[in-house]
Amino acid sequence: MDLDPRDNAMEGGAQQSSLWEPPEQDGGPGERDGGEGPPEVRRSQPLFIHGSSRQPPQEEPRASSLPSIPNPFPELCSPSNSPILSSPALGQGPPREGTPHVVKVFGEDGVCRSLEASAGTTARQLCETLVRRTRALHDHSWALVELHQHLALERCLEDHESVVEVQSSWAPGADSRFVFRKNFAKYELFKSNAQLLFPEVMVSSCLEANKSMAHSELIQNFLNSGSCPEVQGFLHLREAGRKVWKRFHFSLRRSGLYYSTKGTSKDPRHLQYFADLTESNIYYVTQGKKLYGTPTEFGFCIKPHKVRSGVKGLKLLCSEDEQSRSCWMAAFRLFKYGMQLYRNYQQAQARLSQLPWIGPTPLRSVSDNALVAMDFSGCTGRVIENPSEVLTVALEEAQAWRKKTTHRYSLPAACHSSPLSAAIHRTQPWFHGRISREDTQQLMGRQGLVDGVFLVRESQRNPKGFVLSLCHLQRIKHYLILPSEEEGRLYFTMDDGQTRFADLIQLVEFHQINRGILPCKLRHYCTCVAL
Repeated sequence: MDLDPRDNAMEGGAQQSSLWEPPEQDGGPGERDGGEGPPEVRRSQPLFIHGSSRQPPQEEPRASSLPSIPNPFPELCSPSNSPILSSPALGQGPPREGTPHVVKVFGEDGVCRSLEASAGTTARQLCETLVRRTRALHDHSWALVELHQHLALERCLEDHESVVEVQSSWAPGADSRFVFRKNFAKYELFKSNAQLLFPEVMVSSCLEANKSMAHSELIQNFLNSGSCPEVQGFLHLREAGRKVWKRFHFSLRRSGLYYSTKGTSKDPRHLQYFADLTESNIYYVTQGKKLYGTPTEFGFCIKPHKVRSGVKGLKLLCSEDEQSRSCWMAAFRLFKYGMQLYRNYQQAQARLSQLPWIGPTPLRSVSDNALVAMDFSGCTGRVIENPSEVLTVALEEAQAWRKKTTHRYSLPAACHSSPLSAAIHRTQPWFHGRISREDTQQLMGRQGLVDGVFLVRESQRNPKGFVLSLCHLQRIKHYLILPSEEEGRLYFTMDDGQTRFADLIQLVEFHQINRGILPCKLRHYCTCVAL
């Protein structure tokens, strides 16, 4: 028997219709059939079994009188008074345009600031607003981080993501928040060394002819859906419902993430489907050993959109080291966002070149990629483009610096020694005072383990000394800075007096241009702004 078209429309109304009807206009099954007994049962329709021949009249008001309980029949009520039913996480569409929303953003010091945002406000727009209000140095490394404290999960929002939409996906009452901080690793995948971010052992191309390719070609292949490299490697996987971790060989492909049930075999019979990245977000796990018993501290998590709160449904993974985790996280972002991620990077670069200087002028210190090699030996300065000439000039400048410093300390003490010069480093954004080594590593890890990220702090072991903490090859190294006084003259050194500096600012500025005894130059300073 053929179905009535009206019945088909009713069955798919919850998914197909975007209009909401009040309960009185929808009616129960008995009212549709004239109120004469149960509705006629047709083939191809489910059979509804009730305790009596008619629906109890009080069932419909009960569903709408308890707003704290999710209504199983959202098509029977209006979402205007229900924050649960109007949430985009339940498939009701994005927040409506024009409606103001309050977004709370925390600084790294725990201070909160409330901002009003529209439904279309992106993470980049919100960051630019906070940069203006805090008078911070404007660059594209500022980020908005989504933090789930009870789950120890965090991720950096992409520039194009809607802040209001992400906030509305949180479970009511959960201790989730946005944090405003630096993230120097956000776009490092577009300018990093391919061997560092994508080790050859972890990347296998679908085309045999492209086994060895440049970094730009590798990234383009990631962005091109036609020829996509496959990211592979061993990961520790936590079994569902258990605290046992097992090691499997994973493969990331366009169709999703898989693991092999038999060693490194890629035979379809041995590949087990694990997760779909399009319906999930990828998070760093910050306290893996404490909360989840991870084998290492390099854990990450795939959290499906449908999982709003709780541990159930989380897909927990763990890498062997930070390089492996960084590779997986970068690949997840490229596979999920593709060209949109690259457009975000290009737009950030364009804004940085167009926007005027925002914020106060830094005191004698600019730690960015704007430093170039210059030659001032002639009447006018010129940019040195030849790498070999740059190295020669750097060595000559280092020797001249040593002679100049030696001459400076041969002058009377009154010419250069003052309380201001001994404490001027406290005004610098890269100086963090008496912070511990553990807190230093956590701070630098949160802001991105990129070559050249650094900060200066007071030494806990040596009361008069300082420590330069520097990231190189995704590891943080600490260099002791000792003060020394000769004939009433104070200087600072990291190499037992071979290179001397009048203050810490001079030391930092020198190593922003010259590597010296360090493995790399100082490029990005860790800073925390007060909201």
